[in-house]
Amino acid sequence: MSATDTMTLRRLLADAPNRWGRWGADDEIGALNYLTAEEVMYGLATVRYGRTFTLGVPIATHDGDAVFPGRWPAKHFMVADKAGFENGHWHALPGGLEFADDYVTGFAQAGTHCDALGHMWFDDTLWNGFPASSTNGGMTRAGIMPIAERGIVGRGVLIDIARFRGKPALERAEAFTHLDLIECARAQGVEILPRSILLVRTGWVGALAAGSQTVGENYWEPGLTFSLDLVRWFDEMQIPSLVTDTLANETTYEPETGLMLVLHAALMRNLGVVFTEMASLDALAADCAADRRYEGFYCASPAKVSKGTGGSANPVFIK
Repeated sequence: MSATDTMTLRRLLADAPNRWGRWGADDEIGALNYLTAEEVMYGLATVRYGRTFTLGVPIATHDGDAVFPGRWPAKHFMVADKAGFENGHWHALPGGLEFADDYVTGFAQAGTHCDALGHMWFDDTLWNGFPASSTNGGMTRAGIMPIAERGIVGRGVLIDIARFRGKPALERAEAFTHLDLIECARAQGVEILPRSILLVRTGWVGALAAGSQTVGENYWEPGLTFSLDLVRWFDEMQIPSLVTDTLANETTYEPETGLMLVLHAALMRNLGVVFTEMASLDALAADCAADRRYEGFYCASPAKVSKGTGGSANPVFIK
């Protein structure tokens, strides 16, 4: 961000809530502290049928994966396969076992992933007041490891904004607010309770996979848009984690100011809300629409990347 943007974010969020220090000066998991043992047990109690849905998207696909501008898709390489044994590059293990090995490389934020609370910042300060210099050479504060060690477990609520608006996927730059979340939940017959893990479906990841939407130039995806009321609502509801099927969990630009990814500052940096991005929600949404049950047990943990800015995840939702 430029210096101008930094000052603008400071002004924009001057009256917004901030939870630095709430869980101590060394806290690195933020709003996940709301997910107590009682919340985990409450999430378990929502399970009725034992139906499971995995929410990770495929990575390193043949046609390439959708990634946020400035990144590139994960790459997959076979290191050992049957051909390697046939041409003498590899030899069977004692007893006759052969094997296949592969290698995957890519951004921590490629595919379905959780962001570390220190992933984005302004004013040279991360979540909980940690200095931005603590990112140099690896995240020594507010990295992904504390989140990965804690896990994200509790009652999940799916808010299917796309179906609520009568379309398979939201349009480019189409925005919505917390009031839309509340209205959609009411229409679905589910209540957003305090400390709920919010899963918000826009249909966007599915549209990208199908080719009906592309990343391209001037990328502007749909999603939640900033307002002080929205940030205060997240704070008052003690929302621990936001999960969406978009690449960045919010509409790319705040329409009034043109600032980019404002909720990463207002929710992640300031409130400690853990973001999980690029979740695959279409199959879960279809099942919820069929039986009219939009709550369940949500369980996820990112990969334990040492000093990482994020980690890949394959969350599980159990109904």
